[in-house]
Amino acid sequence: MLGNILVGRYQIISHLGGGGFGETFVAFDTQLPGKPKCVVKKLKPQSRDPITLQTARRLFDTEAQVLYKLGNYKYIPQLLAYFEENQEFYLVQEFITGHDLSQELAPGKKWSQEEVITFLRALLEILEFIHQQNVIHRDINPRNILRDAGGKLILIDFGAVKEITTQAIINSGEIKQTIAIGTPGYIPSEQAQGSPKFSSDIYAVGIIGIQALTGLEPSQLSKDTITNEIVWREEAQVTPELAHLLDKMVCYDFRERYSSATQVLQIIQDLQLNHQTSNTIAISPISTPNKQKLKLFSPSKGIIIKLFLLIVFIVCAGVGSMFLFNAINANNANALYRQANILADLQRYEDALSVYDRAINLKSNYSQAWYGKGKSLYALKKYKQALVAYDKAIQIQPDYWLAWNGRGLILDKLQRYQEAIAAFDRALQIQPEQPDIWATKGKALVKLKQYDEAIMAYDQAISLKSDNYNYWYEKGLVLHKSQLYEDAIASFERSLEIKSNHASSWYHRGNALVNLRRYDDAINSYDKAVEYQANFYQAWLSKGNILVILRKYPEAVISFKQVVKYSPRNSQGWYYLGWSLHQNQRYEEAINSFNRAISLKRNSYQSWYAKGNSLYQLTRYPEAIKSYNRAVYYKKNHYESWYSKGNSLFNLQQYQQAIVAYKQALKYKPDYQQAKQALQQTQELLADGNNDKE
Repeated sequence: MLGNILVGRYQIISHLGGGGFGETFVAFDTQLPGKPKCVVKKLKPQSRDPITLQTARRLFDTEAQVLYKLGNYKYIPQLLAYFEENQEFYLVQEFITGHDLSQELAPGKKWSQEEVITFLRALLEILEFIHQQNVIHRDINPRNILRDAGGKLILIDFGAVKEITTQAIINSGEIKQTIAIGTPGYIPSEQAQGSPKFSSDIYAVGIIGIQALTGLEPSQLSKDTITNEIVWREEAQVTPELAHLLDKMVCYDFRERYSSATQVLQIIQDLQLNHQTSNTIAISPISTPNKQKLKLFSPSKGIIIKLFLLIVFIVCAGVGSMFLFNAINANNANALYRQANILADLQRYEDALSVYDRAINLKSNYSQAWYGKGKSLYALKKYKQALVAYDKAIQIQPDYWLAWNGRGLILDKLQRYQEAIAAFDRALQIQPEQPDIWATKGKALVKLKQYDEAIMAYDQAISLKSDNYNYWYEKGLVLHKSQLYEDAIASFERSLEIKSNHASSWYHRGNALVNLRRYDDAINSYDKAVEYQANFYQAWLSKGNILVILRKYPEAVISFKQVVKYSPRNSQGWYYLGWSLHQNQRYEEAINSFNRAISLKRNSYQSWYAKGNSLYQLTRYPEAIKSYNRAVYYKKNHYESWYSKGNSLFNLQQYQQAIVAYKQALKYKPDYQQAKQALQQTQELLADGNNDKE
């Protein structure tokens, strides 16, 4: 980008920083007098497909409008321009001369209480303004707070890059996000789970206040093992009033925090502490000593040389100690990382997480440790937290394909399939010869019913590893969904060539054969499935259904008995067993099966109707009528139950009620010939009876 001129105006002169979601540059505005500097942010959508680009464009426009509105406030950089070029999105903002607050928060350096109060008031006033605009910053940390040349605090980086790529939606004071935005140590639990609130920004401000008072990094602050609250008061000289204020700002439960910046500002004023009212931290100048009272010391030349050498030695020792300290930290972090990997391999994921965190505390930009943490959280099904860890790894190392793949797997679990596909695509851009990623992308495409694209993804996986039976099997499933049954059978058979005992391939091959009405072949395929996996009740059920179609009822009974043996709470299995027993005239056994089906699924009108039919065959007409009544209770328009009820009433010589039942059957099926004949017969019989009485 260096030297490039964007839209014929903004000439890039230096790179400020960036990560997995975008890059930041300093540029000259060549169309203004003096070519003033400005900041250019280049946003990078995760995918180039039309849907993602359209979404990014819409969110880009929305974000630019928000920044433009916020930029009219004197403590926020002004938005100067925004534009799209070559399907890439850019924001141009005011360049601020100054330094970020991390330079003032040196490790071990403690601010006075008055300095902290002054800082809190200044930052909370900015926060009050942005919250009034219904915007949550989401990434307040020392590096995003500038002090300009005049000593004024400026809040920067409103997550524009991250917001556009994560599709944030502002709604009733909350933001529902696809990626949790924030900096470790300053991000509260609800934000780590992707649900930030206004109080999440207050939490971050409170953490900075505690950092300033204690001289400790957030990662160095202790936490109560039971409540998870931060324990810090012993590390600072602070009044109980200010300590209570900060504790409430950083409560673990967001519901216990202050709900607005305005509320915190009011309480700061009510404390009536002796703070200063300006927006800068006042640093008293060093007073000039009274020269008349000083006894001047005039060292000799030899002493001066010795002092100089001593100073050089101290400085060099200090620099060496710093490098040694960093080297020790790095080595310790590496050792902890290896230890965490072993714990993860042993499936001791909670222990692994604790050790990964210790490695990260020593080396915050340790992308592999963030990735390991994400994998452990994924194994514990803590998907939203895992997403935060993977995103941090990507921000540190944008070409970390394993983290991109992990991110895709998480998004797939969260049913955010389009975003998952974008993450898989990014991983494949970096490592295109990873067959497993092609296969997982195929699965996500299937869930979006994009079957043609899914088949292409599986073909890519197979081209890289043709001896993987599972790729052939999953491709066969997609072909089946696409109603390409012959192709599906061929794919399942390729899977079985590699792994002949793969029961699922035999089962789904059978399903494809059923759709081609090759019933005998399908039964053979189901038999192979249960040969390799005896408890494969789905295969037993499908085989039973085909036997019913072929009217091989005794064999169907055997198959359905296997279903309920291996899946005793399968109401469908009990129903079909009962139905097959009924066809074999084993009515009492059929009734028992229907009763089991009903106990598992009370509202199954089919089971009530079928039970009524078995009772009817046993001439237990009153019980049959009760069963038919339950059937039409659950499905009023089930004309067959009305007709069968009419027959039972007819056999009990309750002709008037039988006529009512037959009419109900004809109401729901006017062309029901059997019901018409039965109604006519009953009416004639009733008329003849009345004539005989006369």
